[in-house]
Amino acid sequence: MLSALSPLLRIPAISGLTQQGLLSMDAETAHAATITALRLGLAPEQGHPDGAELKTSLCGLELSNPVGMAAGFDKNAEVPRPLALMGFGMVEVGTVTPRPQTGNPKPRLFRIPPSQGVINRMGFNNEGHQAVWERLKRLRVPAALGVNIGANKDSEDFVADYVAGVTRFADLADYLTANISSPNTPGLRNLQAEEALRRLLGEILAARAKARTRVPVFLKISPDLDEGALDTIAKVVLASDLDGLIVSNTTTSREAVAGEENAQESGGLSGKPLFALSTRRLAQVRQRVGTLPIIGVGGIHSPQSALAKIEAGADAIQLYSALVFGGLDLLDRIKRGLVAAVRAQGKTNISQLVGAKANHWAAGSGRF
Repeated sequence: MLSALSPLLRIPAISGLTQQGLLSMDAETAHAATITALRLGLAPEQGHPDGAELKTSLCGLELSNPVGMAAGFDKNAEVPRPLALMGFGMVEVGTVTPRPQTGNPKPRLFRIPPSQGVINRMGFNNEGHQAVWERLKRLRVPAALGVNIGANKDSEDFVADYVAGVTRFADLADYLTANISSPNTPGLRNLQAEEALRRLLGEILAARAKARTRVPVFLKISPDLDEGALDTIAKVVLASDLDGLIVSNTTTSREAVAGEENAQESGGLSGKPLFALSTRRLAQVRQRVGTLPIIGVGGIHSPQSALAKIEAGADAIQLYSALVFGGLDLLDRIKRGLVAAVRAQGKTNISQLVGAKANHWAAGSGRF
């Protein structure tokens, strides 16, 4: 997916391939090469500490900044440490399922360059719990480490798979995310319905209670939910001991990219075209859950859009698709932009801007 990143990683060659050779590969192959480059230590490291304005407390986790790498990039926990050293305040690996699975047939990843969008139908391709656990068990990551857990496509009981994920990773992760909103595993989004969600949260939080440490648990939801569904989710979540929400996953809507190249491909749409929808849903969720922590994801592509996501109600944010088009320096630009925004508004910390414009975004009138 990140073939566009390859030149920005300053990679002279990988296995004899030039930068131009990497760019000429299909997206998934180039993404694998980028992971290899990170694993070999070829990514730039942040050379200065984050400003005090960006220090963030999230569910008891102290972050040097509120900008994270979203799940999906490092599915198998191969490079969480290099990503942290690049300057992310949190790194979320996965989605990881109990058993390894190959995912959907290729091709399954498509760029939409004019609108800076990406469509994927990966299907939770990953090496499974055991492989990821082995990589993480002795690893020191200088950022908050999240593990995103999911269910195998052919599982007879999706909820049992999430329970297995909590049991396996509760003592290794700084936080866990139950991903029930990918559109690429048939039936998975049904877990967002009231009774199914009540059972899911009851069982995974019961499993969390048995662990040695009380790891924070987040729930990642879809942007394709209507306001009635958001009401239901908020009611169930607030009646539980869940620590927070991640809003949002990818969308099956193509309204924002209608008529563009690859727009007809099935799967979830991410990147810049997702921004307006995901940010409106974020603000609507914020209105319903009060001060419950929320991580905002979807379409962040600039310092201005990062600030807008926070003002819509996000306590922290995550990136992924925008790095394809914006390059690795986007992370630093976003952080510098957030510091400037805090100072320009006469504040001392980014947390003071959280939700400042939630009502505007919830009504669909938010702008940046």
